[in-house]
Amino acid sequence: MLNILYRNMKWRVQNPITIVITLIQPILWMVLYGTVGANSMHSTISNYNAFILPGIMVLVTFSACCSGGIINYIMKNNASFYRVLISPVKRVSVVSGQALETVILSFIEISVLMAVSLFFSVRVPSDPLSFLSMLIILFLTAFFLSCLTYTMSLLLPNEVVYETVMNAIVLPTFFLSSALFPSETLSKNLYIVIYLNPFSHVINILRKILMNEPFPAREFFSVSLLLLILCIITFSCALYRLKKETAK
Repeated sequence: MLNILYRNMKWRVQNPITIVITLIQPILWMVLYGTVGANSMHSTISNYNAFILPGIMVLVTFSACCSGGIINYIMKNNASFYRVLISPVKRVSVVSGQALETVILSFIEISVLMAVSLFFSVRVPSDPLSFLSMLIILFLTAFFLSCLTYTMSLLLPNEVVYETVMNAIVLPTFFLSSALFPSETLSKNLYIVIYLNPFSHVINILRKILMNEPFPAREFFSVSLLLLILCIITFSCALYRLKKETAK
């Protein structure tokens, strides 16, 4: 696992443009949309930048994990993917290494995003429990998404189809969540759709922590359990698809 993780991180360091590209869109959302939204929502939300930051954090995690799938196609093109398949490395280690690389990348980019948000009056939680809870939620979200995108990269034939499919997933998932607007103000039908989106619950917990609201212990445990189940399902799917690649 560590060898796979090291190899992917080495490739990432040698190609820093991949980090920059996945950061550009979320930071633009934070700077531009946050500024515009703050003027229009100031009467209902005291700090709109803090309000949308959790959604932008999920978006940057999506972007980082999607780039992990692109690495898989690059590995297929230079045949290193197939060299891994014929090596004695356990398939669990391959999937774990791939997933953890994008988790690390996600945390690096979230750290940069939070540093930028400090200039917009957003405060990092000082309470150890809140901070640790935020890290746990972000880790589970990143691991789930990294396993999901890795599975998709094993299912889809090439990077063009992959990027098309992922764009079709990411944007609707982002907009049909509580990322940008209070879901309570929306119509009943739209509220139901947003409520069924698991990322809405992730965003709501992160938002309560960042906006210094009382710690939502019950909600934290229920969402953590949901994410853990999704992690297990997507990890199993990725492992199954990788074993099918080996069997070809």
